[in-house]
Amino acid sequence: MVLDLTLLGLAVTFEPVPIIAFVLLLSAERGARKGLAFILAWLASLVLVLALVVLATGGTPPARSSTPSNAVLGFKLALGVGLVAYGEHKRRGLARPRKPPTWTARLDHVSVWTASGVAVLVQPWGLIAAGCATVVDADASRIATYLALAGFCLLSTMSLLAMQVYAVFSPEAARYRLARLVGWIESHEDQAIVAISLLAGLWLVSRSISQLVG
Repeated sequence: MVLDLTLLGLAVTFEPVPIIAFVLLLSAERGARKGLAFILAWLASLVLVLALVVLATGGTPPARSSTPSNAVLGFKLALGVGLVAYGEHKRRGLARPRKPPTWTARLDHVSVWTASGVAVLVQPWGLIAAGCATVVDADASRIATYLALAGFCLLSTMSLLAMQVYAVFSPEAARYRLARLVGWIESHEDQAIVAISLLAGLWLVSRSISQLVG
């Protein structure tokens, strides 16, 4: 579980769309407040869905090869296949001209509350769903389980926290460098999505199959 959550947390934190949205909010008026609202909403939604999974299982992982366990593995396998299919779809479209997204221009004038809503909307829910499926195996009686869940939340938020701290303590330098970062990400966004989707999807597929037949 720990390895799966670590890899999924890294995949979440490097997803380009949330990073672009977050940097644009940081660059807007009252950017530090909007960035903080974004991070708090991001973390709150992560903690909420993970807590719901733990409550649903009672903090006790299902027995191996049982019907609930196989159902969860089947769900993870389906998520992996979906991520691979999405990554392949995006890969085939790399050669086509890409239109700049229009939604990013609207982030300059949103409120703090809207920034919170944006955080929930742009989360990579496919990857987070895979994390939730992994948490089904969590044993609530062990301290290591809570450390693994906290680590997943921290890894998933790591890039946002780093940019927030940078923007607060070095606002002028951050504004320039983060603007360059957004420009670079926008020009490589599809490639990043392809890589993350394919790698995460193949990992989920291989892990699910090995556990189903093991």
